[in-house]
Amino acid sequence: MINVAIVEDDSFIRESLNDFINDQEPMRCIAAKDSVEAFMHWLNDENIPDVILMDIGLPGMSGISGIKLIKQKYPDINILMLTVYSDSHKIFQSLCAGATGYLLKNTPFKEIKEAIETIQAGGSYMSPQIARKVIEYFRTETKEEKDRSLTSKENQIVLGLVEGLSYKMIADNANISIETVRSHIKNIYKKLHVHTKAEVIRKSLQGEI
Repeated sequence: MINVAIVEDDSFIRESLNDFINDQEPMRCIAAKDSVEAFMHWLNDENIPDVILMDIGLPGMSGISGIKLIKQKYPDINILMLTVYSDSHKIFQSLCAGATGYLLKNTPFKEIKEAIETIQAGGSYMSPQIARKVIEYFRTETKEEKDRSLTSKENQIVLGLVEGLSYKMIADNANISIETVRSHIKNIYKKLHVHTKAEVIRKSLQGEI
């Protein structure tokens, strides 16, 4: 038997999910609450669900904050987000907090059942639309990370700064003009989110570059 709990503030959705789950084999709904606070008040060592269907936009504490709170006390509980939010930021926040899956509220009940069973069997579950959002998010993050990395020439200039060389000496060593050195340093500041030569040197000495 898969014990399921629901945290959803929309009473129609909450009751519909409750009725649907109780009609399915092999699962039952053991709690249906309208907030994280109400759910945490109910939750104890005698009432531990296998899977929680969790909304994000809730009165009081958000569902994402609720994941962290629940996982701190009961790390083995699987949490499946069921929400209207489809933006990459909310998806990523939920997964980082400890959610095992992510579905939108327009997901058919049959697919919700499949997601619960998949998660209970040790897998994770996302609808194709959400999986695509996750891939797009990581592609963007990878591109931004690449954009922040220093070129070989920029690394050469940083090394010159660490060694205390003047702009002219750095320019001579790199076979470039002083103006080009200044242009590279401006890019280095931008990529490293710093404003002074001292900050660049500190990051280099601390292995952050």
